[in-house]
Amino acid sequence: MSRLPSLLPDDPTAPFPPVEQALRQPDGLLAVGGDLSPTRLLNAYRHGIFPWYSPGQPILWWSPDPRTVFLTDGVRLSSKFRRALRSSTWTVRADTDFAGVIEACATIPRRGQRGTWITRDMRAAYRQLHSLGHAHSIEVFDADRLVGGIYGVGVGRMFFGESMFSAVSGGSKVALAALAWHLRDWGWPLIDAQVENDHLLSLGARQWPRERFVARVSDLCNDPGLQGVWTARLGDWPAARLAEPQATRRTGA
Repeated sequence: MSRLPSLLPDDPTAPFPPVEQALRQPDGLLAVGGDLSPTRLLNAYRHGIFPWYSPGQPILWWSPDPRTVFLTDGVRLSSKFRRALRSSTWTVRADTDFAGVIEACATIPRRGQRGTWITRDMRAAYRQLHSLGHAHSIEVFDADRLVGGIYGVGVGRMFFGESMFSAVSGGSKVALAALAWHLRDWGWPLIDAQVENDHLLSLGARQWPRERFVARVSDLCNDPGLQGVWTARLGDWPAARLAEPQATRRTGA
């Protein structure tokens, strides 16, 4: 008989089961139920666990093996894309339109996907995390138009990427590369990308065994971080900087 995932208690401070108990099929399913309170979400991230479920399902908690990650000095932008960025007038900002980024991630159609896993409850939960200084967005603007972005959760010196979008081709690449640029400068070495796909792999994502990932996350989450709004740290940052020669080293291209 197949083993079932653990049922979480109502208490948001209750510990998650050990990630080693996650199912092999479907890969990484660890627990069911609970809530999306800040306490439970932050506890999940600190242990290498994240929520992922579709409308009509209970909350499902995952810790897949292997885990998809980016090194902050390992995001790859092609030479062709960097050349195009030399004349770009796009601007990158942080935490100026978190709601717009998460809404776009939830609603912009994606090839091969129907609907979204970013439910209304998920959006509300991450907006609350943002208001508490834990969730952040990197936004790419063409003048006043939001053309790309990424959002996720920062704990200690660890960034857990949740989703990114492009309203114009290349918008998500710029958001990811700019995020990696700044995290590297701040001494944050790793971005969690959760589950692999061809697009992430083309940008330099790699696979880590879950045991290695969880051990690294435990160390990084216990370090001092940068809780609070990141807007002033980035200012209006020109996307064209990603085309500079030093960006080749910084983004691993």
